[in-house]
Amino acid sequence: MQKNLALAVEKAKQIKLVILDVHGVLTPPEVLYDQEGNRYRAFAHEDGFGINALMACKVEVAVITRKSKATENRMNDIGVKRFYQTKEKIKKFEELLEELNITAEEACFVGDEIIDVGVMRRVGFAVAPADAKPMAKEVAHYITETPGGKGVIRELAEFMLQAQGKWDAFCEMVINKGW
Repeated sequence: MQKNLALAVEKAKQIKLVILDVHGVLTPPEVLYDQEGNRYRAFAHEDGFGINALMACKVEVAVITRKSKATENRMNDIGVKRFYQTKEKIKKFEELLEELNITAEEACFVGDEIIDVGVMRRVGFAVAPADAKPMAKEVAHYITETPGGKGVIRELAEFMLQAQGKWDAFCEMVINKGW
């Protein structure tokens, strides 16, 4: 299913920052409401592990989404410090590059929808979940086997950290020292 796996591996080697969309990436592409009208989001536990694996291996992680208290709580739970609530994803992406003093080629964006394509076109490594919309898949360098909300970031973390030669040492650390 991959367009060019060798190219995806080469691009993944360069990444210092992973930026995540939420709806359709960290959560399934549905919205749940209870009888009182409260909105709920479901997050895959394994994505928390993937995000923490990236951060443990010195890869910055940021989340850009619209306003969401549930997402803010989840990011606090797993230790993501770079959590931004805005509709202006391209502007925030450019600010992150400047703040971290990295190039667009050193950034990855994971998105699933038309609203993500602007940033996906600008990064060095664009990633889309298996169930992303066609336009997001067209610009992606890597398409996960996993659908949104079901472990996309866990899959990406292993792929990227293997490409960077960090995965085995990370696994040994977890196995020998715990998590």
